[in-house]
Formats: sequence, structure tokens, C-alpha cells
Amino acid sequence: MDRLYAYSHAPIPFHFKQTSRDFVVDEIPLYDFSAEGEHLVLQVRKKNLTTWQMLDAIAKHLNIRSREIGYAGLKDKHALTKQYISVHKQHENALDSFDVEGIKILSKTYHNNKIKMGHLKGNRFFIRLKKVTPTAAAMIKEALGSIERFGMPNYFGFQRFGTEKNNYKIGEAILFEGRKERNVKMRRLYVNAYQSHLFNLWLSSRIEKSTLIENFEPSEISDLLNMPVNILANMKKQKHPFKLFTGDVMMHYPHGRLYHFDGTAEETQRFTCKHVAPTGLLAGQRAQRAEGDASVLEKAFDVATHIDGARRYAWIFPEAVEGEYKENEAWYELHFTLPKGSYATVLIEEIAKREIEGERE
Repeated sequence: MDRLYAYSHAPIPFHFKQTSRDFVVDEIPLYDFSAEGEHLVLQVRKKNLTTWQMLDAIAKHLNIRSREIGYAGLKDKHALTKQYISVHKQHENALDSFDVEGIKILSKTYHNNKIKMGHLKGNRFFIRLKKVTPTAAAMIKEALGSIERFGMPNYFGFQRFGTEKNNYKIGEAILFEGRKERNVKMRRLYVNAYQSHLFNLWLSSRIEKSTLIENFEPSEISDLLNMPVNILANMKKQKHPFKLFTGDVMMHYPHGRLYHFDGTAEETQRFTCKHVAPTGLLAGQRAQRAEGDASVLEKAFDVATHIDGARRYAWIFPEAVEGEYKENEAWYELHFTLPKGSYATVLIEEIAKREIEGERE
């Protein structure tokens, strides 16, 4: 996927393969479980399996349909991941004999409700980068410092687009060329990939414009961006590398109501202080649109109007960012927490300044 990166450091050389040894994910629940109720909540560890493969294996053992199992989110296949699922407590005894390679039940408790998609706060990641020289380690540390201070673009990762990276093309054909897809789940996956593709294109375009505003005088780019010099001058004063446009749809962070950016310095400061963040459009009906200057930029990517749309954070703020260089092994080990729906591989690519999808096992 063609993508512009937010920070200006040079590409950083290191080796990364997304494996269960070097990529570990711990799901953070949205709420504390009540320890009582009719639903059995399991913390499950899986290795080199998709979440769907794990659910199918458990459903087969319990002789139930996989959709009867509650889960909050999908986890990477090429990783060691921990997540929470729920089944009716009547199946508790049957799980005592569950034994499938790559899946381990770590703990259990109870809750009043079935876990539903989206019922997670975020994920905690451990990632190991290899073949890191001392010079590269210093560069990684500096790049991490920028991400910890200002945040990062919330691109959809390569996982969203399928192994051939063309799911969005199938989604576009379904929406506009009459392509048929009988499998409801797959149709939704393809259409969502198309929405994600449009979002990524818009976000890359916004980063391009932010970079121009940051690095050039307003008079030099006024004609290029088709914007008055005085407006560009005010935007250049914004301390954040991602420049806000009047009319951007903002959202309180990490959750809250939507509202339009009014261009004031006070609102810009709230973004710099991580109290709010801009959102991008997942094109479709019933989604709030940008206004003013931001609307002009958004309309070019607002084409999927006969499906349900939404807003997604365009910018996120990783938390508890930690990095340690192990010079003897030439490893750089990272720990960080991302909100739900965000991709750790996007953070790694922002550091590396290149795509890493081809480096998976």
C-alpha cells in the first residue's frame, strides 16, 4: 500500500519477522468481569492461529456453533496472543478435556453478559526487532520519542486487505460493479476493506499536506494547496506535526462525542495535549461529515454512500511506550499499548519507514 509516513527521519535498518517468538499481544478488557453470571469467561492463549481458527476448534470440541462464542476482537495469526472469550457456563466441565495444539486456556471467571465484538480497551504489545546496530538503535529511540510525544497516524494495517492485498478491489466491485458475494461475512469483509482503503488514502493525503505546511513557507504552497496565505500561516503555527483544518471532525480521546474543529489555538492545544484527536471518514451513510476546508479534502474519498459509514480516529496516542536495546544480541525490544482497532505493525512501519508485510514467516 502506498503510504506517506508522518515523521521525517531516515529509514531505519532492522530485521523483523512477525512470529510467535517476536510478536506478543495481550488483550486489555473493556471492563472488569463480575465473577458471577451465566457466562463463562476464558482467557485463552493461541499460537500461530487466527482467532477464527481458535474459535472453530473450541466450538467443535463443545459441539456448538462458533457464533455462540463471544469474543472482543481479532488477533494476529503470526503471533503469540492472549484474549478473552465467553461461552455459556453449562460447557465448563466439557472444557476440562480440551486439548488442541496451539491453544491453551489460562484462566476462567464468570460474567453476566456474553463478550461482544469491540468490548476491549486495547492491546499491550511486545515486539522484538533484530539485527539492530548501535546507530539504528539510537535512531529507533529517537523515533519512539516522537511517537510517544505526538502520537502516530491510525492507518489500517496490511492485515485488513488480505494475503493478496486486493480485498478492497473486490469490495469496490461489489459496491459499484454488481459483483455477487453470497457469503455475508465475506461480503462485509470486502466492503469494509474498501472503506479502509479510502480512509488510508485520505489519511496519507492529509499527512502529505501537513508535511508541506510544516516545511515550506505559506507563500510557496498557497497555489499548490489552493488555500490563502493567511490561513496556511495560522496552520503553520500549530505545534503538532499533523495539521488540523477548520471543520475537521474531532473526537474526545480516547472516547467521547464528535464535534467540528473551529480553528482556534485553544482547540489545537487540546490536540497537542492528547485530550482530543481528529477523525477520518469510513465512507457511508449516517456518518458525520467534515465542514469547511476539511470538507474539501474529505469529499474526494467520500464515495461509498449506500452503505453504513462511521468515523475513525485518524491519529492515536500509544501509551506506556518502552524500548530497550540489547547490544550483545543486536535486539531492540519494544513494549507499548494501543487502543482497540489499531495496528502494531503500523507503528513498526512508521519507525522503519517501509512496509514490513513481506517479512512475515
